[in-house]
Amino acid sequence: MPTMTEKILKAHCIEGVMERGTPIAIRIDQTLTQDATGTMAYLQLEAMGVDQVKTELSVSYVDHNTLQSGFENADDHKYLQTVAAKHGIYFSRAGNGICHQVHLERFAKPGKTLLGSDSHTPTAGGIGSLAIGAGGLDVACAMAGRPFHLPMPKVVKVELIGKLKQGVSSKDIILKLLSMLTVKGGVGKVIEYCGEGVKHLSIPQRATITNMGAELGATSSIFPSDEVTKHFLKMQDRECDYVELSADDDAVYDENYTIDLAALEPMIAMPHSPDNIKTIREVAGMKVDQCAIGSCTNSSYMDMMSVAAILKGHVAKENVSLTVSPGSKQVLNMIARNGALAEMIAAGARILESTCGPCIGMGQSPCTDALSLRTFNRNFYGRSGTLSARVCLVSPETAAISAINGVISDPREVDYELPKEPEHFLIDDRCIIKPDPKTAKDVEVIRGPNIKPLPSNTAMSDTIEKQVVLKVTDNITTDHIMPAGAKVLPYRSNIEKISTFVFRDVKAGFADLCKEKGGGIIVAGSNYGQGSSREHAALAPMYLGVKAIIAKSFARIHHANLINFGILPLCFINEDDYDRIHEGDVLVIANTHALQPNQTVMIENRTSNTHFPCKHNLSALDIETLLVGGTLNYIKANQS
Repeated sequence: MPTMTEKILKAHCIEGVMERGTPIAIRIDQTLTQDATGTMAYLQLEAMGVDQVKTELSVSYVDHNTLQSGFENADDHKYLQTVAAKHGIYFSRAGNGICHQVHLERFAKPGKTLLGSDSHTPTAGGIGSLAIGAGGLDVACAMAGRPFHLPMPKVVKVELIGKLKQGVSSKDIILKLLSMLTVKGGVGKVIEYCGEGVKHLSIPQRATITNMGAELGATSSIFPSDEVTKHFLKMQDRECDYVELSADDDAVYDENYTIDLAALEPMIAMPHSPDNIKTIREVAGMKVDQCAIGSCTNSSYMDMMSVAAILKGHVAKENVSLTVSPGSKQVLNMIARNGALAEMIAAGARILESTCGPCIGMGQSPCTDALSLRTFNRNFYGRSGTLSARVCLVSPETAAISAINGVISDPREVDYELPKEPEHFLIDDRCIIKPDPKTAKDVEVIRGPNIKPLPSNTAMSDTIEKQVVLKVTDNITTDHIMPAGAKVLPYRSNIEKISTFVFRDVKAGFADLCKEKGGGIIVAGSNYGQGSSREHAALAPMYLGVKAIIAKSFARIHHANLINFGILPLCFINEDDYDRIHEGDVLVIANTHALQPNQTVMIENRTSNTHFPCKHNLSALDIETLLVGGTLNYIKANQS
């Protein structure tokens, strides 16, 4: 009676019992990194003394920090290329494409486990991989041959029935699910898709849905591996990678939902959250300033072909800035050869690199007070690089017709010819550098001046007595904590510098306050740390001396990252206690060396002379890791 998730986990489980919520450890087959997270991950891998990676396949992608306005990004890329050659890692060069799109095309396999230092790694679930996003240190550990630890997730069934109508896309399916479950609805869960509607969705369409499972907070999302999967792999010259995979007919799920594809209509996520969902019909006619098409969510060949079909013969309205980012070199080459790219250029589209680009604030920030329609996966406050911008998430079809009309428009109202899938994809892997084990020992790893040594943490004190240096509300994202964008991302390998940007847009002078107070404690609402997997949102606060975070609840990846870097995560038992704490209060957490799993922790508010209880879901391994100051310290202490 197992689900797809349970079948893959059982085949890879090497520690623990597969009971919901209990700690397990699994073997990881594949890893991926990208250049915004990869530099730190490989510095950590080097610190472990690993010669060659122990996975079946590890790939380093350059797709985030490609804007070279100084030497920093280019230096990181040189480091990444040389460290990959040294340690047996495939290297996808800048321009080859977005990691998730390229991995789906060239590497992802049904039934395999994939761990990536990017929260949208579950994109590969569209092809039947159990793909999980994690912090860079967890990925480094997987490359070193260490298991990946996680609580055994619940499994949620989403049955798709019917067939999408023209003008309605797979993006609308996941936006519909976000309206049903919210950005917290997938925490601790894997989302499995099944039903008759699945066979009508291509692999890229499925990947759009699994990509945005990250916005649900889900551990992963997965589709069955079926004849559609086999067809896609055959078109990529990878039919040998096909295995059939599905849940048993009588599989038992923790939750069950149904979506009728035929009843769906175009959707939109309004500012500033992916679950702030309305129908296009409800907001049609609103003036648009920017339409940005692409990202790992919607930049496949068929996405590009649909956009070109709608734009054909039209020009974007004079008030609209239209940008297009094809997802990979494969996609860009194909649309260049068949004329679709020319149609986009004729329509006034600005053709960007095959990278993440505007999605992570790396260029194309909209104008002041703009309404920006983006086919991306996140519309968090400030993520675009323009704090006053109102960013909305839509399908490529909605973005294209809205660019033409200059207002939010319903793609069902435009007559366009649906594109047809090619008979075969254009295969050209010359921009993927395969490692050569024969020459690895002779490779010199090149480190530019912006690449600084790893910061280290000290063992946790038995008593933490610190001031509350910040109090924040619900749904604080890693973008709030550690902003992205062209001014910040170049310092991903320089923790001293990047730490000056922590909470930049939330509390001015936060880094200086931490230095003045000798670190501190952060108090937060629910779902703290949602969004990107960027471990810098834990690593930089650790560098600033943050010792504990007390929240109503945590997002999964960020919770793990806090443990990795020795920051104690605690949760309120009585949420009313959150209201009784103020910035500047001095909190005391005593007897940390006696922490035990499933234990209540009493905290003293020395300022108000009160006490309040907290809980945690730390395993024995988590506690041991925290007490020594984080995962790297734990590995060093336990090396034989």
